[in-house]
Amino acid sequence: MSFDLKKKIRRNQFVVNYGRMWPFIKPFWLTALFSLLICVPVGGLDAVIALFLKPYTDVVIVGKNMESPWYIPLLIVGFTTVQGLLNFGGAYLNAWVGGRLTMGLKQWLYEKLLEIEPAFFDKKTSGEVMYRFNSDAELACSGLLGNLKSFITRICSSIALIGVLLYNSWQLSIVAILILVVAIAPLTKVKRLLKSLVARNTNVMAQVNTTYNETFSGNRTIAAYNLQKRQKTSFDALVSDVFSLTVAMVRRTAWISPFMHFVISIGLGLAIAFGSWLIVQGQITPGNFVSFLTALLMLYTPLKNISNVAVAVQNSFLAIERVFEILERPSELVEKEDPQPLSDVKKGVSFENVSFAYTQGVDVLRDINLDVKVGEMIALVGNSGGGKSTLVSLLPRFYDVSRGSIRIDGVDVRDMSLHDLRQNIAVVFQDNFLFDGTIRENILLGKPEASDEEVAQALERACLTEFIVSLENGVDTYIGERGTLLSGGQKQRVAIARAFLKNAPIVILDEATSALDNKSEEIVQKAIDNLMQDKTVFVIAHRLSTVKNANRIAVINEGELAELGTHEELMAIPEGRYRTLYNMQFKDPLADSE
Repeated sequence: MSFDLKKKIRRNQFVVNYGRMWPFIKPFWLTALFSLLICVPVGGLDAVIALFLKPYTDVVIVGKNMESPWYIPLLIVGFTTVQGLLNFGGAYLNAWVGGRLTMGLKQWLYEKLLEIEPAFFDKKTSGEVMYRFNSDAELACSGLLGNLKSFITRICSSIALIGVLLYNSWQLSIVAILILVVAIAPLTKVKRLLKSLVARNTNVMAQVNTTYNETFSGNRTIAAYNLQKRQKTSFDALVSDVFSLTVAMVRRTAWISPFMHFVISIGLGLAIAFGSWLIVQGQITPGNFVSFLTALLMLYTPLKNISNVAVAVQNSFLAIERVFEILERPSELVEKEDPQPLSDVKKGVSFENVSFAYTQGVDVLRDINLDVKVGEMIALVGNSGGGKSTLVSLLPRFYDVSRGSIRIDGVDVRDMSLHDLRQNIAVVFQDNFLFDGTIRENILLGKPEASDEEVAQALERACLTEFIVSLENGVDTYIGERGTLLSGGQKQRVAIARAFLKNAPIVILDEATSALDNKSEEIVQKAIDNLMQDKTVFVIAHRLSTVKNANRIAVINEGELAELGTHEELMAIPEGRYRTLYNMQFKDPLADSE
């Protein structure tokens, strides 16, 4: 690849990275522009001191005359004060714009996070999500404005200082600029040197975040199984990797700074030697030389540590690229532009030749055909891993079918808006997620505008009233993150109360009682019975005693619909799969009569 092509690609990447951020900057672009324009006089005023040293040196130091340049020290102080005030204003505006930019980017990222399909979270850790959606936004925004401010300031300063160099001696300026080009040449390699290490460091830091999250969420498991040593060993390995990567980054880039020191020292040496010769030859005055040397030092000195800025710039660019990988990621769940409305379910739900694979080519479900009428309760049973939960997860489009279709009232669910579809489905999981807050706040998620009377009715039907009355703060009792202050049965009933308020015509119960003891199960089952009234219900259960009263029972085995019928019909099938499962939990009464 030619040098010109490489240069063009780098320039395009620079333009693209900053151009991508324009939608976030646009609402306050005038403030952002002003914060950057302040950098022009801030950088340009760097040349004032060097420029004023020429007449001061020639008149005072060489000519021993105090009549003319007495005002120069006052001007230097004045200009420096103005520069300091401008620096303060620029820093304040930069922080304000940076904060707004970070806030906007995080809001957009979080909105994207909420819209991403559940399959995304199956493949990501919590630490990776936190790092990609939070830390990268911070790095991208702080680096964007901070580096742009430094870049503009340095460019304006460099132009002004080079002007001073040329004003004092064009011959010395040629030498100085050539040395400058040689010194900054290695900076073009920084991105290539860092890219692989930054990607690895991002992954390791995500794992560190995941470890913290797991330690928080799994603290009881860690304590119960004495896993402290195991977790400590795992964490030590991660931070050791972080250390190794940090050292590797330094090893790959730290040589640039001493290289610059070396090249710049050559430049200063040549400038002093050549400048001395020009003074002796009478081509420049001592004032020219002092002014030139001061400007040269002010130009070179920041470059000695510019490798650190270059590393920060590239880290910022890489963060911007990672952020927009997420923002520009297409959703796997595509919505129609003109979706079919769904306000109620009048006929029922049908699964037509439904097949599904989490991994392409490995079907979890194969050619499932099932018609469920309005008001019908259908139970899905079978061995673990057979595909029961996957099948009901396709109905609210947590995933899309690989082949076939799912229809509600004859309309493919993919032709409906996700909002309408999910508004008509209530799901009670085995492990229901409760948000940090109160019981009332968690129940109202089913219907935010619900009245106190509706909340009280939902509590009654969820068999929670007696429990709520026993609490000092009643329904406004704080339950902690993930509802940690509630028992398993209480969590389930809060989730059922939430489903009551939603009052969706379709209800999915995914192992809603399997994790409960007998007493809790009995209470929760009563609440579930209340919830199922006048609904179209899908029940997944391992305990077959809970599904005997279903209108029909579907046996899902190895991804296929093996049997379908009432409890009596399935029990009448000799060597049937349902009968075999039932015999594993209860004694088969028919076996005694044969």
